[in-house]
Amino acid sequence: MSRDRGGKMPTGSAEETIFRIPPYYFLHVLDQNTNVTRVEVGPQTYIRQDNERVVHGPSKMIIVPPRHYCIIENPVVKNDQGEVLTDKMGQVKLQHADLEVRSAQDPFPLYPGESLKLNVTPLKIVTANSALRLRAVLDFEDENGVKRVAGDEWLFEGPGTYMPRKEVVIDETIRSTIIRPNQAVRLRARKEMTDRQGKDRVTGEEWIVTKNGAYLPDAYEEVVDVVDAVVLTEKKALHLKAKQTFKDVYGNTRKNGEEWLVTFDDSETHIPDVYEEVRGIIDITTLTNRQYCVVMDPVGANGKPQLGQKLLKKGEQSFFLMPGEYLQQGIQDVYVLGEDEGLILKALWAFNDGEKARQPGDLWMIRGPREYVPPVEVEVVTKRKALPLDENEGIYVRDVKTGKVRAVIGETYMLTQDEELWSKDMPPAVELLLSNSKDPLADRSERGGASSVAAKPRDKTKVVTYRVPHNAASQIYDYKAKQARVVFGPDLVMLGPDEQFTQLSISGGKPKRPNVIKSLCLLLGPDFMTDVITVETADHARLNLQLSYNWHFESKEKNLAEAAKLFSVPDFVGDCCKAIASRVRGAVASVQFDDFHKNSAKIIRSSVFGMDENAKIRNRFVFPQNNLVITSIDIQSVEPVDQRTRDALQKSVQLAIEITTNSQEATARQEAERLEQEARGRLERQKLVDEAEAEKARRNLLELQANSAAVESTGQAKAEAQSRAEAARIEGEAAVQQAKLKAEANKIEAESELERLQEARTADLNYVKSTNDLELAKSRELAEIETQKFKNMVDAIGQGTIKEIAMAGPAMQAKLLGGLGIRSTLITDGNNPINLFSTANGLIGALENQTGGGSE
Repeated sequence: MSRDRGGKMPTGSAEETIFRIPPYYFLHVLDQNTNVTRVEVGPQTYIRQDNERVVHGPSKMIIVPPRHYCIIENPVVKNDQGEVLTDKMGQVKLQHADLEVRSAQDPFPLYPGESLKLNVTPLKIVTANSALRLRAVLDFEDENGVKRVAGDEWLFEGPGTYMPRKEVVIDETIRSTIIRPNQAVRLRARKEMTDRQGKDRVTGEEWIVTKNGAYLPDAYEEVVDVVDAVVLTEKKALHLKAKQTFKDVYGNTRKNGEEWLVTFDDSETHIPDVYEEVRGIIDITTLTNRQYCVVMDPVGANGKPQLGQKLLKKGEQSFFLMPGEYLQQGIQDVYVLGEDEGLILKALWAFNDGEKARQPGDLWMIRGPREYVPPVEVEVVTKRKALPLDENEGIYVRDVKTGKVRAVIGETYMLTQDEELWSKDMPPAVELLLSNSKDPLADRSERGGASSVAAKPRDKTKVVTYRVPHNAASQIYDYKAKQARVVFGPDLVMLGPDEQFTQLSISGGKPKRPNVIKSLCLLLGPDFMTDVITVETADHARLNLQLSYNWHFESKEKNLAEAAKLFSVPDFVGDCCKAIASRVRGAVASVQFDDFHKNSAKIIRSSVFGMDENAKIRNRFVFPQNNLVITSIDIQSVEPVDQRTRDALQKSVQLAIEITTNSQEATARQEAERLEQEARGRLERQKLVDEAEAEKARRNLLELQANSAAVESTGQAKAEAQSRAEAARIEGEAAVQQAKLKAEANKIEAESELERLQEARTADLNYVKSTNDLELAKSRELAEIETQKFKNMVDAIGQGTIKEIAMAGPAMQAKLLGGLGIRSTLITDGNNPINLFSTANGLIGALENQTGGGSE
């Protein structure tokens, strides 16, 4: 029988009779006679009987090494000596439904009925800072004499090795919670207990542990959270609220719902307690020396908010807003007022402002330059600034007490506490005309159209101004005084609070339509207007006349009555055109078409202007209601209304033109023939006159020829003599003139040559002078150089050396001459002396040459 790899013997079949059981192996044998199963332990050779059967094995015994354990279910019953007990039939006794923990021991077999519930398992090692939470499932008394009842829980804290018991189960492994600096662990009691500090805790109670290090929760403690401390600085505070009445870590009793701040002065760090609710971090409020704030509901000396009260704080200072406090309008800057600024103040309740008592609702103004911080009893209504106004600018001011409105113009003005800016409303049409950028005079042909430039909204508090152009007038009506005034341009109109412009709605277009042109000023002219009217002649011919009228107003600016008459007719253009059209229609209706066609200008002018006492047409038509004067009428076009009349008129005009053309052609032809006959007669007459004149001329020619022949024969000699004399005279004069010219030419040549020679000599002299100057300068510089050189040489050689050199030559020469026997000799021609030293030098040179030649 062989072993398998796991040390387990293969199970023998029921037919085998011999079983070889190795050491530490066992098998179960069933006696079929008694029905009792026994254990056979090796080493042995077991021979099976016929009434026996091997029901298990051979199997390896259970080996529990050191620091291991296993759990046996239904263990055998043993006596005090450790022997297995059996019943009277020899069957081993078992503790049914029971467990047994077996630790390290000798190998043992499993008896029939026993089973291995838990295999061999290492013992649980509990490290430091950890524990096992144990729970009793059976009542028992441990080795320390502590009685445990089922359901009890306790900890097995490390370091150590836990030995299991059948009465105890392991619920979990608990790790220690590390409490670092500025941290705390928050715990909750799972049932009534006593914590590690010896305090009794009830179920659900929470507390914190702040001691740094590892904290191992007890069996009935659970870790809720690890709480970090809030680091407080001089600029941050912690806002807390009490969940119930308790005493905090600083020894202060806090009521349920109470709120307070923990600042840097209390502690550098704060760990919120379980009864403290963190509402937030409060930043410090800092005021500079140019700031202030108003604290609402400030906390009093008793620590309670004073509801409804205010507290003014001025810089420089820093503070925390206590719970329940808030700033009314945040941090505000101190009011710094200039010379042109002021503040409107209002008293909220009675107080003494210096020496003056203020009542609630009082309004007053303070002016700059100054600084101002309003107390809590005062509300700043608004800040006023002086408005600088030019002489052509103004504002509307209303007194809020009396309601009176006035215009302030041309000064720097600041509204008082009882004044406000008043908005002057204008009719929409007037607003549009004021905002229109068109010039009433230059753009009068476009006054009916819309402006291409976007209009800016008018400031209604400023005085309404309007520039009346040159040669125009504008009417302003004061509804309070119930009187009107007329302003003639060029001028600037400034409306008072109760004044309004008189808007003009004038007819326009061709033919005239009412309310086409809107304007605030009336142009006085001279100008023209064009209208198209329809007339009917006596023979019922309907015509369209386009007439243009030149007009102007006659008015005196200083005469108010005359000026007011200009605006007495609202639409002077429409009235004028209607009046003229009625006159023209009446005049044309009394004449035939042909007469009107021939005398249209006269008929129209006479109908409009009328006739004077001399039966002449007047030159003007005056409307006395508004002094409008029509000076001339221009008939621009006359067109029939009916198409048939227009065609007939066109045919008649063409026929009249054709007749006139034929008549003019016939007249021209007859005139041409007449002129041709007259020209032919004048030509024949001229021929006869010319022939007579030719005969007279021929006669004169013959006479002259005869005279010529006589003169020729007698005066030829005289003529030749005269011609020769004249020729000689001319030749003489020419020779004289030629001689004069030659003399003048020679003179010019001589003068030119003389001038050239003079300039050449001058140039040569200048050149020679320059050359001499250069040579002189060169010689001077060379002499200076030689002098300096000689001086430098003399200085270098020294005076004594020069003296010795100068003395050496003559002495040697004197000795030479003495050797020749010559004491002193002077040979001269009487003019130049002879230097014997040179002679001596020559002699010495000759001797040296001879000596040199002989030596060679």
